[in-house]
Amino acid sequence: MGLDIKVALVGNPNTGKSTLFNRLTGLNQKIGNFPGITVDKKIGYSKLTDDSLAEIIDLPGTYSLYPKSSDESIVFQVLADKKNNSHPDVIVLVVDASNLKRNMLLYSQVADLGIPMILALNMIDLSAKQGIEVNVDKLAEKLGVQVIPISARNNLGIDKLKQAVAYTTKIATQFSTIDVVGFASDAINEIKAKINTDNNYYALQVLHQHEYLNFFSETEQEEIEAIERSHKFESSKIQAAETIARYKHLGTVLSDVVIDKGTAQKFSFSDKLDSILTHKVWGFTIFLLILFVIFNAIFAWSSYPMDWIEIGFGFITEIGHQYLPAGMLTDLLLDGVIAGLGGIFVFIPQIAILFAFISILEDTGYMARVTFMMDKVMSKVGLNGKSVVPMIGGLACAVPSIMAARNIENWKDRMITIMVTPLVSCSARLPVYILIISLIIPSKNVLGIFNLQGLALMVMYLVGIIAAVLVAWVMKLIIKTKERSYFIMELPVYRMPRWKNVFYTMYEKSKTFVFEAGKVIIAISIILWVMASFGPGNRFDNIDKKYATALADTNKNTDHIATLVATEKLENSYVGILGHWIEPGIRPLGYDWKIGIGLITSFAAREAFVGTMATIYSVDGGDEDTSTIRERMAASVNSRTGLPVYSFATGISLMLFYAFAMQCMSTVAIVYRETKGWKWPVIQLVYMTAMAYFAALIAYQLLK
Repeated sequence: MGLDIKVALVGNPNTGKSTLFNRLTGLNQKIGNFPGITVDKKIGYSKLTDDSLAEIIDLPGTYSLYPKSSDESIVFQVLADKKNNSHPDVIVLVVDASNLKRNMLLYSQVADLGIPMILALNMIDLSAKQGIEVNVDKLAEKLGVQVIPISARNNLGIDKLKQAVAYTTKIATQFSTIDVVGFASDAINEIKAKINTDNNYYALQVLHQHEYLNFFSETEQEEIEAIERSHKFESSKIQAAETIARYKHLGTVLSDVVIDKGTAQKFSFSDKLDSILTHKVWGFTIFLLILFVIFNAIFAWSSYPMDWIEIGFGFITEIGHQYLPAGMLTDLLLDGVIAGLGGIFVFIPQIAILFAFISILEDTGYMARVTFMMDKVMSKVGLNGKSVVPMIGGLACAVPSIMAARNIENWKDRMITIMVTPLVSCSARLPVYILIISLIIPSKNVLGIFNLQGLALMVMYLVGIIAAVLVAWVMKLIIKTKERSYFIMELPVYRMPRWKNVFYTMYEKSKTFVFEAGKVIIAISIILWVMASFGPGNRFDNIDKKYATALADTNKNTDHIATLVATEKLENSYVGILGHWIEPGIRPLGYDWKIGIGLITSFAAREAFVGTMATIYSVDGGDEDTSTIRERMAASVNSRTGLPVYSFATGISLMLFYAFAMQCMSTVAIVYRETKGWKWPVIQLVYMTAMAYFAALIAYQLLK
């Protein structure tokens, strides 16, 4: 079955467009970039009828064809260029049935481009509950298009929509909405002749935003500019006049189509909930309580699966050493690869739990309220609410979050957001925090409900967020610009989370953690094992000779002596020499040379610290009475002081270092790409490393 039709999904944000895309395409989809632009391009395939297959493209959400960001500019670029690979045969314009007048502004603009269309009335079930009735047949008659009521979340009307799409090009009779010629008749007519089109609105849009249209040559761009100047074309005034005319037209179209019986009750529940959840005091209090529940759950719910995973990998290592032939290959497999894998898999439960909660908060509509509340804080430090989206996304990963900052129109706000987003604790820091907290904070409850380890984890996340806000305030004073920023956001209605989506998010994020972070950690684990298993010259031979007599004496504890041999060899290995070389610089922070090696490998990826410790302590041998890596780390003693390596002071110092340090090559690379130069990534690397070092230094010196 060949590809028969290309369909573009167009709509306002929060109309359920992406949900419809997932419903139509299922797993038959892929994500790339639009050519020459770093904006996500989501394409999927849907079987419309038994013999008809459609390519579905999910265009970025926009309130109007007039773009406010690089994402929104894509919509008209795709719709305007017939040679674009994504140019659709049919448009499905998705609207929220409970808010038709606002959503229909975009419909009226797109309809005037003359591309065959279907109007998908989404959330029709919710609008009915709110007392809103839409006369679908009358609306279709007035617009001249098929109007299909659907509920993408509940899979209602999807089959009818597919049938409508399959036959739209054959029966399209849609009407234009307003006559735009009067806004700039001479300029429009000249552009129509210039670009060879008979569509008035297309010509008007070319006048408005030709600079976004890369299919015009440089010469054509200059000629369009000349037409604008010759006719004194004033884009902003004409846009305003057009918008007013469209809303007047829509008022007559919808006057006897939409009957709202529940205006008074419509927002009663939502408003009452928002009056609490977005309150300037109670809103933040509830948000902190929710954060505490999340971080408490990360420890409380994951303890058993973590123990099972640790025991499982310990069992595999023990059995391997018993039954596999002794030698270098076995040691590499068990103490390098298996130890590194154990350091990855043991944190899957926490990763899954964290992203399950994030998915629930987003699905219910609560995350949008957090963004709204934080705008008040952001505005005081020189940012706006749009900065919160990348910063909250930073809880997952800084890389896509920094890319999301493209939607911030103000250059200063965008640069500050990019510079501070890596301070928000990402999921890569989570394994490090959990490992250190489990070593220095007792697992007990205070007042019967507050788990100390969960509380400590929440504090570390808040430290990152507070640091990001403070640094943003400083940069606001340093970076100067004349641009003014603004923040417009629509709060979605409250909904029950889609549990299928929650579980899918848990699976996807856990898989990404294992495969993406796993590649780096396994590679580092193998390199570390090699560096830890060999040393320069005859150092290892001398150590073997030193302990040969003691190992041959059956009256002595040979297991203990073998541990001493392994420890001394590790210190004289290549990795041990490197660690001892950097140790003077990190000793004031409370770190030994082993932690120093972890800091170095973490610059490839923060979570590599865990794999590094797993490999080093596996090669070291550890105490014969300990089995897991955490137990070996807890039992390790500083050879200089005779005290535990992971004391409370050292643990706090280490977590603060990881909270602030720029230890992620991918983040450096993405900042370089987004800022188009090395200036900002170098500044970011320097200031974050300095913050990390001095915060860790002060913490250790005060707490030791």
